[in-house]
Amino acid sequence: MSRKLITGLKILLFTAVAVFFLFLAFREVHLSDLVHELKNADYSWVLLSLFFAALAFVSRAMRWIILIEPLGYKPSLKNTFYALMSGYLANFLLPRIGELTRCGSLNRTDGVPVDALLGTVIIDRFFDVIILIILLAVVFVVKIDFFGEFITDRLFIPFLDRLSFSALIWVPAVFFILIIAVLFFFIRKKLLKNRMFSFIDSTARGILSGMRTLFRMRKKWQFIGHTLFIWLMYFLMTWVVFFSLPFTSHLRPVDALFLLVIGGMGMSAPVQAGIGAYHWIVSLGLTLYNIPRQEGVVFATITHESQALLMILLGTFSVIMIFIQQKRSGKEVLSGRSDTESSFIIGKET
Repeated sequence: MSRKLITGLKILLFTAVAVFFLFLAFREVHLSDLVHELKNADYSWVLLSLFFAALAFVSRAMRWIILIEPLGYKPSLKNTFYALMSGYLANFLLPRIGELTRCGSLNRTDGVPVDALLGTVIIDRFFDVIILIILLAVVFVVKIDFFGEFITDRLFIPFLDRLSFSALIWVPAVFFILIIAVLFFFIRKKLLKNRMFSFIDSTARGILSGMRTLFRMRKKWQFIGHTLFIWLMYFLMTWVVFFSLPFTSHLRPVDALFLLVIGGMGMSAPVQAGIGAYHWIVSLGLTLYNIPRQEGVVFATITHESQALLMILLGTFSVIMIFIQQKRSGKEVLSGRSDTESSFIIGKET
């Protein structure tokens, strides 16, 4: 089976999942009412939300540079931002392919090895998961009586049920992988003579090298500061959208924290850029405040689609800028060669 066919099948599969979640979110929604509510929203608050999102993107790029520096490279903030946004754009095609895309983009502009960059991205995502878990704990502590039932009964219990069912498949699979890993360790030298295994080994070493940057960071406090700032911006960009709609304007900051947490779960779903999953889970969460699903979908649509539009615009701009840089650098190389050849010819004639 060709690689293009496999990629096409993956896109169709994830798109089908996204459509399923969209169906769950919009099945009780009247299109005319949705359009009416969207037209009457106060988009000045949405623009402020996008401003906070843009600040978070810049801070995330700066945090990524801090992780890359121990590798012996210091890419420019401009190129790092372009790489990050091109990755976000790629996520609209296939979920999580953006992690590879941004590594490949920064490799092309600054020459940082892709495998080492993958290690830094793993660390980057690990800290996001940690912050999400901490915020989830805060939500439990602050309003356990209000949020606890929704999170446990509608999110965790169904998830654990699926996990226990899939354990029949995953446990043997993990055990099999461990056996393969042990066998690989003992016969590694013989396998490395094979070109494919040699490539896998070098790639794994590069990823581990990138992950070790966590322990070699010189700017640990700056890294922590950027992490806190990023999530503060995420919180603010969720909260201010409340004021764009009359039926959410009464909600408090702690409610924005709750929606940020469950919205983060929706964005982590195996669909392109959280499409459908975000709308479904956020509109479902808003029903706890006696906000009908119709109005909850309006809020989710404004929040998600405004952020999606920002990522698409910045991502497209970034891809164009990377392409222009590549084209310019190619011309400079050719120009340099031409000058060298000309001086050689002149010298030869004299």
